[in-house]
Amino acid sequence: MARSRTIRAQEARLAYWMLLPPVLIVAAVVLFPVAANFWIAFKPVELPDLRPPAPLWRESADVGADARIEVLYRMRNSAADQPILEVVLTDAVPEGAAPAELPDACMVEAGMLTCRLGDWEGGHRDQLDLTFSAAAGADPDALAQAMEESEALFTGEAANPLLTGPFTLDNFRTVVNQREFWDVMWITIVYTVFGTLGALILGLFAAQLLNSSFRGRTLLRGLFLFPYVSPVIAVAFTWVFFLDPFSGVVNALTVHYGVADAPVNFLGERSVPISFLGLTIQFPLALATVIAFEAWRYFPLSFLFILARLQALPQDLYEAAEVDGATPLQKFRYITLPQLIGILLILFMLRFIWTFNKFDDIFLLTGGAAGTRTLTVNVYEQGFALLNLGAGAAVAVITFAVLAVFMVAYFLLTPKQETT
Repeated sequence: MARSRTIRAQEARLAYWMLLPPVLIVAAVVLFPVAANFWIAFKPVELPDLRPPAPLWRESADVGADARIEVLYRMRNSAADQPILEVVLTDAVPEGAAPAELPDACMVEAGMLTCRLGDWEGGHRDQLDLTFSAAAGADPDALAQAMEESEALFTGEAANPLLTGPFTLDNFRTVVNQREFWDVMWITIVYTVFGTLGALILGLFAAQLLNSSFRGRTLLRGLFLFPYVSPVIAVAFTWVFFLDPFSGVVNALTVHYGVADAPVNFLGERSVPISFLGLTIQFPLALATVIAFEAWRYFPLSFLFILARLQALPQDLYEAAEVDGATPLQKFRYITLPQLIGILLILFMLRFIWTFNKFDDIFLLTGGAAGTRTLTVNVYEQGFALLNLGAGAAVAVITFAVLAVFMVAYFLLTPKQETT
Protein backbone atom coordinates (compact mmCIF):
# COMPACT_ATOMS: atom_id res chain seq x y z
CA MET A 1 0.00 0.00 0.00
CA ALA A 2 2.81 2.40 0.93
CA ARG A 3 4.63 1.49 -2.28
CA SER A 4 1.50 2.29 -4.28
CA ARG A 5 1.27 5.73 -2.68
CA THR A 6 4.94 6.36 -3.43
CA ILE A 7 4.45 5.47 -7.11
CA ARG A 8 1.42 7.78 -7.33
CA ALA A 9 3.40 10.62 -5.77
CA GLN A 10 6.22 10.10 -8.27
CA GLU A 11 3.75 10.05 -11.14
CA ALA A 12 2.19 13.27 -9.86
CA ARG A 13 5.59 14.98 -9.67
CA LEU A 14 6.40 13.78 -13.19
CA ALA A 15 3.08 15.13 -14.44
CA TYR A 16 3.81 18.53 -12.90
CA TRP A 17 7.24 18.62 -14.54
CA MET A 18 5.69 17.70 -17.89
CA LEU A 19 3.18 20.52 -17.50
CA LEU A 20 5.90 23.07 -16.76
CA PRO A 21 6.93 23.76 -20.42
CA PRO A 22 3.39 24.54 -21.66
CA VAL A 23 2.77 26.67 -18.57
CA LEU A 24 5.91 28.68 -19.29
CA ILE A 25 4.94 29.03 -22.95
CA VAL A 26 1.46 30.28 -22.00
CA ALA A 27 3.01 32.71 -19.52
CA ALA A 28 5.40 34.05 -22.17
CA VAL A 29 2.85 34.28 -24.99
CA VAL A 30 -0.26 35.35 -23.06
CA LEU A 31 0.43 36.51 -19.53
CA PHE A 32 3.55 38.57 -20.19
CA PRO A 33 1.91 40.87 -22.79
CA VAL A 34 -1.11 41.33 -20.52
CA ALA A 35 1.11 42.16 -17.53
CA ALA A 36 3.20 44.53 -19.67
CA ASN A 37 0.05 46.31 -20.85
CA PHE A 38 -1.12 46.80 -17.27
CA TRP A 39 2.35 48.10 -16.33
CA ILE A 40 2.38 50.66 -19.16
CA ALA A 41 -1.18 51.78 -18.38
CA PHE A 42 -0.02 53.11 -15.00
CA LYS A 43 3.10 54.83 -16.37
CA PRO A 44 3.06 58.34 -17.93
CA VAL A 45 5.01 57.28 -21.01
CA GLU A 46 4.77 58.08 -24.69
CA LEU A 47 5.86 55.99 -27.63
CA PRO A 48 9.37 57.55 -27.85
CA ASP A 49 9.90 56.67 -24.18
CA LEU A 50 10.22 52.99 -25.03
CA ARG A 51 13.89 53.76 -25.51
CA PRO A 52 15.85 55.56 -22.79
CA PRO A 53 17.41 58.93 -23.65
CA ALA A 54 20.68 58.69 -25.55
CA PRO A 55 23.24 61.16 -26.89
CA LEU A 56 22.93 61.93 -30.60
CA TRP A 57 25.79 63.50 -32.50
CA ARG A 58 27.27 64.36 -35.88
CA GLU A 59 31.00 64.65 -36.46
CA SER A 60 32.78 66.64 -39.15
CA ALA A 61 36.48 67.37 -39.78
CA ASP A 62 38.04 69.99 -42.07
CA VAL A 63 41.49 71.37 -42.71
CA GLY A 64 41.87 75.06 -41.87
CA ALA A 65 43.91 77.72 -43.62
CA ASP A 66 46.93 77.07 -41.38
CA ALA A 67 46.83 73.29 -42.13
CA ARG A 68 45.28 72.62 -38.78
CA ILE A 69 42.59 69.97 -38.47
CA GLU A 70 39.35 71.35 -37.07
CA VAL A 71 36.97 68.71 -35.66
CA LEU A 72 33.38 69.63 -34.80
CA TYR A 73 30.91 67.51 -32.82
CA ARG A 74 27.27 68.61 -32.90
CA MET A 75 25.50 66.94 -29.98
CA ARG A 76 22.04 66.78 -28.46
CA ASN A 77 19.94 64.84 -25.98
CA SER A 78 17.40 62.61 -27.77
CA ALA A 79 14.82 63.24 -25.04
CA ALA A 80 13.06 66.54 -24.55
CA ASP A 81 12.50 66.17 -20.79
CA GLN A 82 14.76 63.36 -19.56
CA PRO A 83 18.37 63.98 -18.47
CA ILE A 84 21.48 62.00 -19.35
CA LEU A 85 24.09 61.88 -16.59
CA GLU A 86 27.88 61.79 -16.87
CA VAL A 87 28.16 61.93 -20.65
CA VAL A 88 31.58 60.86 -21.92
CA LEU A 89 32.91 61.10 -25.48
CA THR A 90 35.69 58.79 -26.66
CA ASP A 91 37.16 58.79 -30.15
CA ALA A 92 40.31 57.54 -31.82
CA VAL A 93 42.99 60.06 -32.84
CA PRO A 94 45.01 58.91 -35.86
CA GLU A 95 48.77 58.73 -35.65
CA GLY A 96 50.32 61.98 -36.82
CA ALA A 97 47.63 64.23 -35.29
CA ALA A 98 48.46 66.09 -32.10
CA PRO A 99 46.07 68.16 -29.97
CA ALA A 100 46.50 71.89 -30.47
CA GLU A 101 43.43 73.46 -28.82
CA LEU A 102 41.23 71.33 -26.58
CA PRO A 103 38.61 72.31 -23.98
CA ASP A 104 39.42 71.64 -20.35
CA ALA A 105 37.01 68.67 -20.36
CA CYS A 106 39.00 66.88 -23.08
CA MET A 107 42.31 65.07 -23.13
CA VAL A 108 44.24 62.83 -25.52
CA GLU A 109 46.06 59.84 -24.12
CA ALA A 110 47.49 56.82 -25.94
CA GLY A 111 45.83 57.84 -29.19
CA MET A 112 42.35 58.17 -27.65
CA LEU A 113 40.35 61.35 -27.20
CA THR A 114 38.30 61.50 -24.00
CA CYS A 115 35.87 64.33 -23.19
CA ARG A 116 33.85 64.37 -19.98
CA LEU A 117 30.83 66.47 -20.87
CA GLY A 118 28.92 66.27 -17.59
CA ASP A 119 25.13 66.02 -17.31
CA TRP A 120 22.76 66.84 -20.15
CA GLU A 121 19.28 68.08 -19.31
CA GLY A 122 16.30 67.26 -21.48
CA GLY A 123 16.52 68.96 -24.86
CA HIS A 124 20.22 69.76 -24.37
CA ARG A 125 22.07 70.88 -27.53
CA ASP A 126 25.75 71.78 -27.78
CA GLN A 127 28.77 71.60 -30.03
CA LEU A 128 32.37 70.74 -29.30
CA ASP A 129 35.21 72.38 -31.28
CA LEU A 130 38.61 70.66 -31.28
CA THR A 131 41.78 71.60 -33.13
CA PHE A 132 44.62 69.23 -34.01
CA SER A 133 47.93 69.87 -35.73
CA ALA A 134 49.50 67.54 -38.25
CA ALA A 135 52.97 66.16 -37.58
CA ALA A 136 55.80 66.96 -40.00
CA GLY A 137 55.36 65.02 -43.24
CA ALA A 138 51.78 64.01 -42.46
CA ASP A 139 48.95 64.80 -44.86
CA PRO A 140 46.38 67.00 -43.07
CA ASP A 141 43.61 66.04 -45.49
CA ALA A 142 44.21 62.32 -44.86
CA LEU A 143 44.26 62.90 -41.11
CA ALA A 144 41.00 64.89 -41.28
CA GLN A 145 39.34 62.14 -43.29
CA ALA A 146 40.58 59.48 -40.84
CA MET A 147 39.21 61.43 -37.86
CA GLU A 148 35.85 61.93 -39.55
CA GLU A 149 35.57 58.26 -40.44
CA SER A 150 36.52 57.05 -36.94
CA GLU A 151 33.53 55.91 -34.91
CA ALA A 152 32.99 58.13 -31.90
CA LEU A 153 31.39 56.70 -28.78
CA PHE A 154 29.13 58.61 -26.41
CA THR A 155 28.21 57.02 -23.09
CA GLY A 156 26.00 58.19 -20.25
CA GLU A 157 23.50 57.12 -17.65
CA ALA A 158 19.80 57.64 -18.36
CA ALA A 159 16.69 56.31 -16.68
CA ASN A 160 14.05 54.59 -18.79
CA PRO A 161 10.65 56.15 -17.91
CA LEU A 162 9.02 52.81 -18.68
CA LEU A 163 10.99 51.07 -15.93
CA THR A 164 11.34 53.92 -13.44
CA GLY A 165 9.15 56.64 -12.10
CA PRO A 166 5.93 56.49 -10.09
CA PHE A 167 2.76 54.62 -10.86
CA THR A 168 -0.11 56.97 -11.60
CA LEU A 169 -3.74 57.04 -12.68
CA ASP A 170 -3.18 60.01 -15.00
CA ASN A 171 -3.58 57.87 -18.13
CA PHE A 172 -7.02 56.69 -17.03
CA ARG A 173 -8.06 60.24 -16.07
CA THR A 174 -6.93 61.51 -19.45
CA VAL A 175 -8.86 58.84 -21.30
CA VAL A 176 -12.08 58.95 -19.28
CA ASN A 177 -12.22 62.75 -19.27
CA GLN A 178 -12.10 62.91 -23.04
CA ARG A 179 -15.37 64.19 -24.45
CA GLU A 180 -15.87 61.32 -26.87
CA PHE A 181 -14.85 58.43 -24.59
CA TRP A 182 -18.34 57.45 -23.48
CA ASP A 183 -19.62 57.77 -27.04
CA VAL A 184 -16.86 55.37 -28.09
CA MET A 185 -17.86 52.99 -25.30
CA TRP A 186 -21.51 53.06 -26.38
CA ILE A 187 -20.60 52.55 -30.04
CA THR A 188 -18.42 49.57 -29.05
CA ILE A 189 -21.26 47.94 -27.12
CA VAL A 190 -23.79 48.51 -29.91
CA TYR A 191 -21.38 47.21 -32.54
CA THR A 192 -20.55 44.15 -30.44
CA VAL A 193 -24.10 43.20 -29.45
CA PHE A 194 -25.70 43.64 -32.85
CA GLY A 195 -22.72 42.20 -34.72
CA THR A 196 -22.79 39.13 -32.48
CA LEU A 197 -26.55 38.67 -32.73
CA GLY A 198 -26.44 39.19 -36.50
CA ALA A 199 -23.78 36.51 -36.92
CA LEU A 200 -25.76 34.08 -34.73
CA ILE A 201 -29.07 34.68 -36.52
CA LEU A 202 -27.53 34.33 -39.98
CA GLY A 203 -25.66 31.21 -38.86
CA LEU A 204 -28.85 29.69 -37.43
CA PHE A 205 -30.77 30.43 -40.61
CA ALA A 206 -28.00 28.98 -42.81
CA ALA A 207 -27.71 25.86 -40.64
CA GLN A 208 -31.45 25.26 -40.81
CA LEU A 209 -31.40 25.75 -44.56
CA LEU A 210 -28.46 23.41 -45.23
CA ASN A 211 -29.51 20.78 -42.72
CA SER A 212 -32.05 19.48 -45.23
CA SER A 213 -31.04 16.92 -47.84
CA PHE A 214 -30.96 18.17 -51.44
CA ARG A 215 -28.71 18.00 -54.45
CA GLY A 216 -25.67 20.31 -54.22
CA ARG A 217 -25.89 20.66 -50.44
CA THR A 218 -22.18 19.89 -49.93
CA LEU A 219 -21.14 22.53 -52.46
CA LEU A 220 -23.33 25.15 -50.82
CA ARG A 221 -21.91 24.33 -47.40
CA GLY A 222 -18.44 25.00 -48.76
CA LEU A 223 -19.51 28.25 -50.41
CA PHE A 224 -21.08 29.47 -47.17
CA LEU A 225 -17.62 29.37 -45.57
CA PHE A 226 -16.21 31.83 -48.11
CA PRO A 227 -16.66 35.03 -46.02
CA TYR A 228 -14.87 33.50 -43.03
CA VAL A 229 -11.89 31.95 -44.83
CA SER A 230 -11.24 34.86 -47.19
CA PRO A 231 -8.50 37.38 -46.24
CA VAL A 232 -10.06 40.23 -44.33
CA ILE A 233 -8.23 42.88 -46.34
CA ALA A 234 -9.61 41.43 -49.59
CA VAL A 235 -13.26 41.24 -48.48
CA ALA A 236 -13.08 44.64 -46.73
CA PHE A 237 -11.80 46.40 -49.83
CA THR A 238 -14.42 44.56 -51.89
CA TRP A 239 -17.15 45.99 -49.69
CA VAL A 240 -15.56 49.44 -49.91
CA PHE A 241 -15.54 49.17 -53.70
CA PHE A 242 -19.14 47.91 -53.90
CA LEU A 243 -20.44 50.61 -51.54
CA ASP A 244 -18.48 53.50 -53.04
CA PRO A 245 -20.90 56.42 -53.61
CA PHE A 246 -19.34 57.35 -56.96
CA SER A 247 -18.36 54.08 -58.66
CA GLY A 248 -19.87 51.39 -56.46
CA VAL A 249 -22.15 48.70 -57.81
CA VAL A 250 -24.71 49.01 -54.99
CA ASN A 251 -25.31 52.73 -55.54
CA ALA A 252 -25.42 52.30 -59.30
CA LEU A 253 -28.17 49.67 -58.99
CA THR A 254 -30.22 51.52 -56.37
CA VAL A 255 -30.19 54.75 -58.36
CA HIS A 256 -30.86 52.97 -61.66
CA TYR A 257 -33.92 51.13 -60.34
CA GLY A 258 -35.24 54.10 -58.38
CA VAL A 259 -34.64 52.69 -54.91
CA ALA A 260 -32.66 55.83 -54.00
CA ASP A 261 -32.77 59.30 -55.53
CA ALA A 262 -29.03 59.88 -55.11
CA PRO A 263 -25.95 57.78 -54.22
CA VAL A 264 -25.56 56.98 -50.54
CA ASN A 265 -22.21 57.07 -48.76
CA PHE A 266 -22.71 53.95 -46.69
CA LEU A 267 -19.27 54.08 -45.04
CA GLY A 268 -18.90 57.84 -44.76
CA GLU A 269 -22.31 59.06 -43.63
CA ARG A 270 -22.62 59.15 -39.85
CA SER A 271 -26.44 59.16 -39.85
CA VAL A 272 -29.37 59.62 -42.20
CA PRO A 273 -32.95 60.65 -41.36
CA ILE A 274 -35.56 57.92 -41.64
CA SER A 275 -39.29 58.43 -41.22
CA PHE A 276 -41.15 55.68 -39.37
CA LEU A 277 -44.77 55.82 -38.13
CA GLY A 278 -44.77 59.57 -38.49
CA LEU A 279 -41.50 59.96 -36.58
CA THR A 280 -38.16 60.95 -38.06
CA ILE A 281 -35.15 59.27 -36.51
CA GLN A 282 -31.44 59.51 -37.25
CA PHE A 283 -30.28 56.10 -38.45
CA PRO A 284 -26.53 55.40 -37.83
CA LEU A 285 -25.72 54.40 -41.41
CA ALA A 286 -21.95 53.83 -41.23
CA LEU A 287 -22.22 51.92 -37.95
CA ALA A 288 -25.04 49.75 -39.36
CA THR A 289 -22.91 49.01 -42.42
CA VAL A 290 -19.91 47.80 -40.41
CA ILE A 291 -22.28 45.75 -38.23
CA ALA A 292 -23.69 44.15 -41.38
CA PHE A 293 -20.14 43.39 -42.53
CA GLU A 294 -19.33 41.84 -39.15
CA ALA A 295 -22.44 39.63 -39.26
CA TRP A 296 -21.80 38.59 -42.87
CA ARG A 297 -18.13 37.82 -42.38
CA TYR A 298 -18.43 35.76 -39.19
CA PHE A 299 -21.76 33.97 -39.53
CA PRO A 300 -20.01 30.87 -41.07
CA LEU A 301 -18.48 30.07 -37.68
CA SER A 302 -21.92 30.00 -36.07
CA PHE A 303 -23.20 28.08 -39.06
CA LEU A 304 -20.62 25.30 -38.58
CA PHE A 305 -21.27 24.88 -34.85
CA ILE A 306 -25.05 25.00 -35.15
CA LEU A 307 -25.09 22.63 -38.14
CA ALA A 308 -22.95 20.12 -36.23
CA ARG A 309 -25.41 20.27 -33.32
CA LEU A 310 -28.40 19.88 -35.65
CA GLN A 311 -26.84 16.80 -37.19
CA ALA A 312 -26.68 15.22 -33.72
CA LEU A 313 -30.33 15.83 -32.77
CA PRO A 314 -32.43 12.65 -32.42
CA GLN A 315 -34.82 12.29 -35.35
CA ASP A 316 -37.41 10.35 -33.38
CA LEU A 317 -38.45 13.58 -31.63
CA TYR A 318 -39.34 15.16 -34.97
CA GLU A 319 -41.15 12.01 -36.10
CA ALA A 320 -43.24 12.00 -32.92
CA ALA A 321 -44.02 15.71 -33.31
CA GLU A 322 -45.07 15.14 -36.92
CA VAL A 323 -47.41 12.36 -35.85
CA ASP A 324 -48.93 14.77 -33.32
CA GLY A 325 -49.50 17.30 -36.10
CA ALA A 326 -46.87 19.87 -35.11
CA THR A 327 -46.12 22.60 -37.63
CA PRO A 328 -42.51 23.36 -38.74
CA LEU A 329 -42.51 26.47 -36.57
CA GLN A 330 -43.67 24.46 -33.55
CA LYS A 331 -40.95 21.88 -34.19
CA PHE A 332 -38.35 24.61 -34.26
CA ARG A 333 -39.68 26.32 -31.14
CA TYR A 334 -40.25 23.27 -28.92
CA ILE A 335 -37.65 20.80 -30.19
CA THR A 336 -34.84 22.45 -32.13
CA LEU A 337 -34.36 25.68 -30.19
CA PRO A 338 -34.17 24.10 -26.69
CA GLN A 339 -31.52 21.69 -28.02
CA LEU A 340 -29.52 24.59 -29.46
CA ILE A 341 -29.56 26.88 -26.42
CA GLY A 342 -26.26 25.54 -25.08
CA ILE A 343 -24.30 25.98 -28.29
CA LEU A 344 -25.92 29.38 -28.94
CA LEU A 345 -24.83 30.64 -25.53
CA ILE A 346 -21.28 29.46 -26.09
CA LEU A 347 -21.21 31.04 -29.53
CA PHE A 348 -22.59 34.29 -28.12
CA MET A 349 -19.84 34.38 -25.51
CA LEU A 350 -17.06 33.70 -28.03
CA ARG A 351 -18.38 36.06 -30.67
CA PHE A 352 -18.97 38.81 -28.08
CA ILE A 353 -15.35 38.64 -26.93
CA TRP A 354 -13.94 38.48 -30.45
CA THR A 355 -16.17 41.28 -31.76
CA PHE A 356 -15.46 43.52 -28.77
CA ASN A 357 -11.74 43.15 -29.53
CA LYS A 358 -12.15 43.52 -33.29
CA PHE A 359 -9.96 46.18 -34.86
CA ASP A 360 -9.04 45.29 -38.43
CA ASP A 361 -12.58 45.21 -39.86
CA ILE A 362 -13.54 48.73 -38.77
CA PHE A 363 -10.11 50.15 -39.49
CA LEU A 364 -10.14 48.83 -43.05
CA LEU A 365 -13.73 49.90 -43.74
CA THR A 366 -13.96 53.34 -42.16
CA GLY A 367 -10.80 53.97 -40.16
CA GLY A 368 -13.02 54.70 -37.16
CA ALA A 369 -14.68 57.69 -38.84
CA ALA A 370 -18.39 58.49 -39.25
CA GLY A 371 -19.40 57.25 -35.81
CA THR A 372 -17.67 53.85 -36.00
CA ARG A 373 -14.82 54.48 -33.58
CA THR A 374 -14.59 51.63 -31.08
CA LEU A 375 -12.34 51.06 -28.09
CA THR A 376 -9.82 49.06 -30.09
CA VAL A 377 -9.56 51.83 -32.68
CA ASN A 378 -9.14 54.26 -29.77
CA VAL A 379 -6.24 52.15 -28.47
CA TYR A 380 -4.52 52.50 -31.84
CA GLU A 381 -5.16 56.24 -32.10
CA GLN A 382 -3.97 56.98 -28.57
CA GLY A 383 -0.90 54.77 -28.70
CA PHE A 384 0.32 55.27 -32.26
CA ALA A 385 -1.44 58.25 -33.87
CA LEU A 386 -1.05 60.49 -30.80
CA LEU A 387 2.08 58.65 -29.54
CA ASN A 388 0.55 58.49 -26.04
CA LEU A 389 1.42 54.90 -25.26
CA GLY A 390 0.25 55.09 -21.65
CA ALA A 391 -3.21 56.33 -22.66
CA GLY A 392 -3.49 53.62 -25.30
CA ALA A 393 -2.60 50.98 -22.73
CA ALA A 394 -5.17 52.49 -20.35
CA VAL A 395 -7.91 52.09 -22.97
CA ALA A 396 -6.79 48.48 -23.47
CA VAL A 397 -7.05 47.86 -19.72
CA ILE A 398 -10.56 49.33 -19.71
CA THR A 399 -11.44 46.99 -22.58
CA PHE A 400 -10.06 44.07 -20.57
CA ALA A 401 -12.11 45.13 -17.52
CA VAL A 402 -15.35 45.32 -19.52
CA LEU A 403 -14.76 41.85 -20.95
CA ALA A 404 -13.88 40.51 -17.49
CA VAL A 405 -17.21 41.82 -16.15
CA PHE A 406 -19.00 40.22 -19.10
CA MET A 407 -17.31 36.87 -18.49
CA VAL A 408 -18.18 36.89 -14.79
CA ALA A 409 -21.80 37.80 -15.55
CA TYR A 410 -21.98 35.12 -18.24
CA PHE A 411 -20.81 32.32 -15.97
CA LEU A 412 -22.95 33.49 -13.06
CA LEU A 413 -26.18 33.94 -15.03
CA THR A 414 -25.91 31.05 -17.47
CA PRO A 415 -27.39 27.77 -16.20
CA LYS A 416 -24.66 25.15 -15.92
CA GLN A 417 -26.67 22.44 -17.60
CA GLU A 418 -27.05 24.64 -20.69
CA THR A 419 -23.33 25.36 -21.12
CA THR A 420 -22.14 21.78 -20.96
